[in-house]
Amino acid sequence: MGMLPDEVVPVRLMATVWADTSGLHDDLRTREDLDAWLDDVGLERGSRQSSAAELALARRLRDAVRRLAAQATADDRQSPAVDLDTALGDLNDLVTHLPVPQLTFTAGKLQESSSRSTSPVVTGLARVARESIALLGGPDAAKLRACYAPGCVLYFMKTHPRREWCSVACGNRARAARHYEKIRSTR
Repeated sequence: MGMLPDEVVPVRLMATVWADTSGLHDDLRTREDLDAWLDDVGLERGSRQSSAAELALARRLRDAVRRLAAQATADDRQSPAVDLDTALGDLNDLVTHLPVPQLTFTAGKLQESSSRSTSPVVTGLARVARESIALLGGPDAAKLRACYAPGCVLYFMKTHPRREWCSVACGNRARAARHYEKIRSTR
């Protein structure tokens, strides 16, 4: 599945926590959920299933990015799962797991090699961490928004001047809530 232009991977990671009328949901409950998400966003995970430790790492990354997005958007809808310092530490720590190219001399020949031998899942999550840093600390941070539709906990990239919600459904819910409030206040 191809990504839409406004779907950056960190925003898609944050969207693995979502809400509806039955409550809050987590799309990263199991290792299979993480594998499916990695496949969906096009991140390599190798031929093996992710581990429990990698699932925990993905959840920590998601919670960190959500906390930092709340900071960047002045979102106070819910109490944060992690504090700001922990979120910064988790994000900055994970990005250090990116492989760094190095030059080696082996068997009389110069060859490029990687400085780390981390799992493909950790490397993929480190790439998401790097993209998160670029998003939250770069010029696109001004486009990041919290969706304030009733019951929504998602973030989105504002790609159009009139866009105010993460989806058409949230826009409809917000308009309906305004309409019903207007009717109630006139009675």
